[in-house]
Amino acid sequence: MISAFDFAIFVLALTLGTFATRALPFVLFAKKIPHFITYLGKVTPSASMGILLVYCYKDTSLSTLPLNEIFATLAVVIVYLCIRIEFIAIALGTGLFMFLTQSQILYRLY
Repeated sequence: MISAFDFAIFVLALTLGTFATRALPFVLFAKKIPHFITYLGKVTPSASMGILLVYCYKDTSLSTLPLNEIFATLAVVIVYLCIRIEFIAIALGTGLFMFLTQSQILYRLY
């Protein structure tokens, strides 16, 4: 069993580490944000969506029409193009895919 003192030291170390990693960018980029960091901020959403797309379709079999995957992907693209918030688009697409997969609605209609 861990003692209360050891636990307090552990929590303090985690707190200081978290604070340091959160404050470090403000200390480093206090005067001007480098162009590379600005570039990364622009391309990261598209790159992460591409990586997720490849990961999601890696096990898809084309022997049957992947209706659930197609509709979920279209939902992600449409929501992202409308509101430009990556997290919401991915969350809605994931929720739609899970709903379609569990309910089998599209395969009953097809």
